[in-house]
Amino acid sequence: MEARTREYLEGRFGDYYRRAAVSLPPASERREWGYIPWSAGGTTMVRHQSILDLGDVSDFLARTAPRHVYFSSARFDDPGAGTMDEKGWRSADLVFDLDADHLPGVDPETTPYAEMLAACKEDLLKLLDFLDEDFDFRETQVVFSGGRGYHVHVRDESVRGLDSEARREIVDYVRAIDLDVEGLVGTESNRGTTRRVLRRRGGWGARVHDRLLTLASDLREMDEASALERLQELQGIGEGRAQTILGQIHDNFDAIREGNVEAGGPGTRILVDALAREAVEAETAPIDEPVTTDTKRLIRLPGSLHGGSSLRVKALDRDEVDGFEPLEDAVVDRFRGNDIDVRVTDPGPVEFDGDSFTLSEGDQSLEECLGVFLMARGRAEKIR
Repeated sequence: MEARTREYLEGRFGDYYRRAAVSLPPASERREWGYIPWSAGGTTMVRHQSILDLGDVSDFLARTAPRHVYFSSARFDDPGAGTMDEKGWRSADLVFDLDADHLPGVDPETTPYAEMLAACKEDLLKLLDFLDEDFDFRETQVVFSGGRGYHVHVRDESVRGLDSEARREIVDYVRAIDLDVEGLVGTESNRGTTRRVLRRRGGWGARVHDRLLTLASDLREMDEASALERLQELQGIGEGRAQTILGQIHDNFDAIREGNVEAGGPGTRILVDALAREAVEAETAPIDEPVTTDTKRLIRLPGSLHGGSSLRVKALDRDEVDGFEPLEDAVVDRFRGNDIDVRVTDPGPVEFDGDSFTLSEGDQSLEECLGVFLMARGRAEKIR
């Protein structure tokens, strides 16, 4: 990035911060703060700051117009101390990070930015389902990172004291790492006898049971040939076993509804194992483990601007998540309505602010919000 471009972006970020309302996290005086200025290279972080060092945060942002702004997930006795040992760790929010660059099936070199963000939102919805249904967390905040994905902050008092190992267990559960499929099956008494059934009241057992019921209901509506073909798509189920399972589904659907893995012989259990593999593949959320297990992580401040995109780091209410379009809803109004001259250095397709087009290389006049976006992403430079 050329010096003129950095100076321009720094000035416009300052204009944004002079009018922006930035909300502070809970216990902001107990958190460490850090920021990256618009210096050449753009990677040197100023950290080990307390909010007392910064002064009024809104005034600080307006004066310094940093490229990136962060606060710690942790709460400390002395957040401004120069070393982590001196800070006196008290507790930390549980933070989840979904990064589009790290999603299965996404190649950051070939996948358009807009498609990456759309895929990331799908995985965000999976993660929120875990946090709501499996953990019943109450104090959560969803944040668009302004760059490649989303953060979810969990501030329930019950999790703030967890160490890294306990947080890793949560990660392993959400990502179904080393999932014990055998452990999804328990025993229950029924009319004086004991039978083995899927654990249906929550967790991965309930997820597999939902898939079992959905599949069984679909199979009952299909013709026999199609139903047998569908069953044989599952691992470990051949033609003979598919016929046995289909017969059980038609003759004793109540057993399927009750999660009875013994009804109909070993076929039902094999079916459950196959559906467990499907559930793991389809429903796990690919969260970034180092972020969640780190009890002292610095994370982006909602309301700040992302220096790699110029988009706003935006906190979202739960009812906003489904309809949220980051390349429209996180565009800063302050940068709309004026045209600026830039030199496009990385031409090609762009999706931005509800529009799709192809940029040509060279000098051109663009709406400022698009020009700022391209400059921040390294695809354009400011010209006089």
